[in-house]
Amino acid sequence: MSNILPMLFKVTAAANFRRSAINARRCLNARRGLLTLAIETSCDDTSVAIVEKTKRDSGSAAKIHFLENVTADTREHRGIHPIIALESHQDNLANLVQKALNHLPESKTGDGLKLADGTRRRLPDFISATRGPGMRSNLSVGLDTGKALSVAWQIPMVGVHHMQAHLLTPGLVSCLENEAKADPPATAPEFPFLSILVSGGHTILVQSKGLTDHKILATSEDIAIGEALDKSARDILPESLLREAKSTMYGRSLEQFVFPNGKADFADYSPPKTRGQEVARRISDWGWSLTTPFANTRTMQFSFSSISSMVGKIVQSNSTNIKISDAERVDLGREAMRVCFEHLASRTIIALETLRPHNTGKDEINTLVISGGVAANQFLMKVLASFLEVRGFGHMKIVAPPPYLCTDNAAMIGWAGIEMFEAGFRSDLSCRPLRKWTLDPKADDGGILGPGGWIKE
Repeated sequence: MSNILPMLFKVTAAANFRRSAINARRCLNARRGLLTLAIETSCDDTSVAIVEKTKRDSGSAAKIHFLENVTADTREHRGIHPIIALESHQDNLANLVQKALNHLPESKTGDGLKLADGTRRRLPDFISATRGPGMRSNLSVGLDTGKALSVAWQIPMVGVHHMQAHLLTPGLVSCLENEAKADPPATAPEFPFLSILVSGGHTILVQSKGLTDHKILATSEDIAIGEALDKSARDILPESLLREAKSTMYGRSLEQFVFPNGKADFADYSPPKTRGQEVARRISDWGWSLTTPFANTRTMQFSFSSISSMVGKIVQSNSTNIKISDAERVDLGREAMRVCFEHLASRTIIALETLRPHNTGKDEINTLVISGGVAANQFLMKVLASFLEVRGFGHMKIVAPPPYLCTDNAAMIGWAGIEMFEAGFRSDLSCRPLRKWTLDPKADDGGILGPGGWIKE
């Protein structure tokens, strides 16, 4: 008898989960909406969101009922500190979930969650939580919390791929616009499309053919573009601005420092029209220059460590940081960004030129998605658009989420969870966090669907 009871409980629980998954998709078809509570803890941002997708005659719409982030304060270390980031997740996640519950839609049937104030709220249809890639201990905080909510509420859970979530964010943006009754209705980028994922931890050029079918065309062989900009900023920015920075994303502070007037400061930017112009050495009025990575090759790789290293050497050659004038700091910051962004644009052009013979009919690529924290940089958008125009790809549409959806956030995790859940995927409660997790199904780990823990309805 003692052996039978656990078995019966396991079978009953599994049946309940299957029924809840089926009922959730029926709710979407019935236009009640598909509702998820989402959790993101892959790095130093603790984020919780409540995201809902609904169907309308004009197409799909979405609403973010709640979204809040808490970023670990690691300014003392001038970079991400793993232990402090972990403790920040432990300190803040439960409180954010508690706060989010008050923003769940009210229940119209009288059932659902009863909150302390006596109100009834709709129970989420499932939980979305980042499974990877990221710091394993940090991921565990969010994933284990998601599992606990899944068990407590007897609803399914989806362990979300963080980078896939960035790729799918433009779809969320278009549905948010439809919620605001966009006229004509906004449409999400259609597969296939090209994506550049740029952040402090990633620089990846991706060809996306489907929800789980993503081919990696290029990635950084050393550090990510965001890390290179942060390192450069730590050398370039005056000490007073470093102390005043509200986070360790110094690349953002660098952009504000070198382009105080925003787009007006780089309105006259002119992209190199040829490969020769692109790699030509540019000596500044101060006598230094920054070398373009992979200047003499068409290698489909990125490299950014040399840029931040060159910046550091230029600063050190002035004996002390104090001796550099603000004018030289501005010029050095602008040049560091230009070289980084033109290197990114150059490899994107090479990829498009390589794909052009196959870029016809249903395989035609007309959209370039830019996502990740660095995607909020307006000079990057200017460089990419200018490159596409002068290199014969002016027809390409560039799509980038608004800044608050570019950085790590739970809203994008919730949206990716909805997309996967609609496709019939959910996660087994035995799934573990993944420090490394590729996007490409041809990679050694099998890409998004490669690791164990998936259940396909």
